[in-house]
Amino acid sequence: MKNILKKVLVLLIVGLVAVLLYVKLALPNVGKPEEIKIEPTAKRLERGKYLATSVSVCMDCHSTRDWNKFSGPLVDGTLGKGGEVFDQKFGFPGTFYSKNITPAGIGNWTDGEVLRAITSGVNRDGKALFPVMPHAHFGKMDREDVYSIIVYLRSLKPIENIVSDSKPDFPMNFIINTIPQKAEFSKIPSKSDTVAYGAYLFNAASCSECHSKQEKGKPIAGMELAGGFEFRMPTGGIARSANITQDRETGIGKWTEKDFVERFKVYADSSYVPNTVGKGNFNTTMPWTMYSKMNAEDLKAIFAYLKTVKPIKNNVVKF
Repeated sequence: MKNILKKVLVLLIVGLVAVLLYVKLALPNVGKPEEIKIEPTAKRLERGKYLATSVSVCMDCHSTRDWNKFSGPLVDGTLGKGGEVFDQKFGFPGTFYSKNITPAGIGNWTDGEVLRAITSGVNRDGKALFPVMPHAHFGKMDREDVYSIIVYLRSLKPIENIVSDSKPDFPMNFIINTIPQKAEFSKIPSKSDTVAYGAYLFNAASCSECHSKQEKGKPIAGMELAGGFEFRMPTGGIARSANITQDRETGIGKWTEKDFVERFKVYADSSYVPNTVGKGNFNTTMPWTMYSKMNAEDLKAIFAYLKTVKPIKNNVVKF
């Protein structure tokens, strides 16, 4: 009996080692980068700038934000330089750095390598990227929209900034390889189909990532978009995302389209100046000054989509 148990234990250990080796060496497996060359047209540049700075807000994490000001507006001269840290003190399973996505950082990447990184979460060396960047959402966008973002990134002012390699903790250093998935591109719905178009923008902005409370990196079933996701603020305290379901008491069920649009557009007013935030005082990670530059038509479409979201009662203490 003792010999049998030993053999079973050995088999289990060998099996576990085999699985770990497979995960570490064979994954991620999303295919090779495409051999493409994206033509940098003026139309793509304009669309890419709009998406990267106002909808998908790539510049949010890949630039420097001034956390001494409300909503952490971007610091001038840092667009795309990378270096933002997402580590254990903010609840992450490791230390992760946003990459330099200016031509000084990815100038030697091919368009196919950049496309794969954005939409599948695998860098040019075949290594998995931790989904602080919501590549699963970007992989569902219209291919042409992602092409436009890449054209815009190529146009950024090169900023020399060497960013450290990210270091996931155990067991995330194994789990991370199982996260990347092949992109499943979609087509932008017609603007006349307001709800479908709003749903597309909602995904492109990855709103669900922050507005759904999570456990072990996955949204809690039945609490989607009900808010409560926690952010440890650099200036102290914990901010929580708002409930954006149609619950009339704890969500936005009483909001009108005008209320929704104005909630964003107040930060685009030329007279708006972000308040200085004292240590431990209310602040938010919501990049209001970036989203405020979305055009009103797009904001109205997102609101139309949110009107279809089921109400979930969840009273969030925002800070």
